[in-house]
Amino acid sequence: MFRRSGDSMSIVPASMLEPAAPRRAFSARDSLSWLFPFRLVLVSTLILLFSIPSVVPSLGFDGDPTIARNLLSIQGALVLASGLLVPLRWPDAESQVALAVFVDILSYTLLMHISGGVGTGLGLLPAIAVITGALLTEGRLALLFASMATLAVIAEQLYTQTTGAHLDATSSAQAGLLGLTYFSVALLAHVLSQRVRETELLAAQRKTRIADLAKLNEHVVQSLDIGLIVIDDDQRVLLLNDAARDLVGNPRGDAGMLLSSLAPALADWVRERLAEGSGQSKILTIGDRELLPSLQPPGDTDAGSVVLYLRDNREVTRQAQEMKLASLGRLTASIAHNIRNPLSSVNHAAQLMAESYALDAEERHLLAVIQRNAQRIDETVTSVLALSRHDRAEPQTLELRDWLEEFCTEYCDSNRIDRTHLCLRATSGPLQVSVDPRQLGQTMRNLCDNAFKHGSKGATTASIEIAAQRHPKSGQVVVDVIDDGPGIPKAMARQVFEPFFTAANHGTGLGLYAARELARANGITLHYVDSEQRGARFRLSFPDLCPRAPEERRP
Repeated sequence: MFRRSGDSMSIVPASMLEPAAPRRAFSARDSLSWLFPFRLVLVSTLILLFSIPSVVPSLGFDGDPTIARNLLSIQGALVLASGLLVPLRWPDAESQVALAVFVDILSYTLLMHISGGVGTGLGLLPAIAVITGALLTEGRLALLFASMATLAVIAEQLYTQTTGAHLDATSSAQAGLLGLTYFSVALLAHVLSQRVRETELLAAQRKTRIADLAKLNEHVVQSLDIGLIVIDDDQRVLLLNDAARDLVGNPRGDAGMLLSSLAPALADWVRERLAEGSGQSKILTIGDRELLPSLQPPGDTDAGSVVLYLRDNREVTRQAQEMKLASLGRLTASIAHNIRNPLSSVNHAAQLMAESYALDAEERHLLAVIQRNAQRIDETVTSVLALSRHDRAEPQTLELRDWLEEFCTEYCDSNRIDRTHLCLRATSGPLQVSVDPRQLGQTMRNLCDNAFKHGSKGATTASIEIAAQRHPKSGQVVVDVIDDGPGIPKAMARQVFEPFFTAANHGTGLGLYAARELARANGITLHYVDSEQRGARFRLSFPDLCPRAPEERRP
């Protein structure tokens, strides 16, 4: 499988761009490993057959079986000797094959001679040697082996005619037919070896391409942002990617384990869906994740397995919101001029009307409604434009305690709030962070504005506490903005960061969303902390530049 190497984009293997290197149908080791046992079995079988008196006549043998057994024993000894040369690799493999074939042709020709000449059925034994040699040398020496066998048969026939032994009128014709047979089987073996070689080359190329496609497939699967889990009919995991491990909160999850061990809630959902025969999605809460799973069978070829797709519901919602805001931002940017000009005229006209002494109370109330809603429209346009074009973060190293002290003083002065209503509590020790101070200031202003707006009790100004410390377990620098208001109901806690969500009848509903986006741009995590104490608590968790030693942290 592909290994994931950082952020490398080279996902196409080089072997898919270049043809696979040709491979010989029979390697040198393959040739010798096949030839030695084949020859040994053949010689042993012949010795056994010539040792049974009742079988010898059926072989067409017309001589002394003892001589035949002695000849075959010598050949067997040579076969065993050739086996000793295999691990020595001397001479080379092709020479060993050729030498073995020549020895076999000579032995079988002598066996044919002592049996009565070419008229016996033993004349086909050299053909076996020719076929074996032609296949193992891929046809390169096929004609040479056929020529050697033919010359051996003709020499045997000439010797027989010269000495006057076994004279037969048809023996010369039979010798010629045997020679023709040797050449025929040699050519057939040559063609067969070529076909075998081409087939093996094709199989090797396809195997290489399939392996490369499997690597590419694994790389793509592991690179997916969507969690992917494949399970069999016993709910045993066959495949899962890194995104799935992250979403189910089990980094050690691997193929082979049961789905119930990987994610029990997901296993229960799968059983429920399979029982209903439906792959309908449902939001599952696993750890601190909200998952949106779906399932479908991969196809008819493996109907017993099921593919699970896992999506982070919050991420899906966030992407949908960003798309909505991006579209709204482009729309607002294109029509901002056409909105603000008439809006400025409305505001100006309302201000002029407010200076008139002829208005009664009812008219002044209606005028206030006009001014308030005109201001709300202007705030909405300004907020959306700011979200659509916020600048990239330019982080600086800050001592957070000193920066928060300056922020609290500036915020109180700018909003004419008594300093007693904004309390700063910071622990001792270094609290250094790397952030964009301008964007951090906007985030803190949004949080404080939200706290003063929703934490106030009637005409009484809310009291806000800003607490900066290191988290006792993680050691991260965290800043909590806490008010003493009624808090946020649990049913609404997950929606407070959604754009345009507000529980009041005024405001744009973009303050907390903008705060979270600005925090995220600086690597800061902003979330709502559900506390049993009165009031609302929003926490900023900073990437830590100066972590404490492990022994300084509480377990």
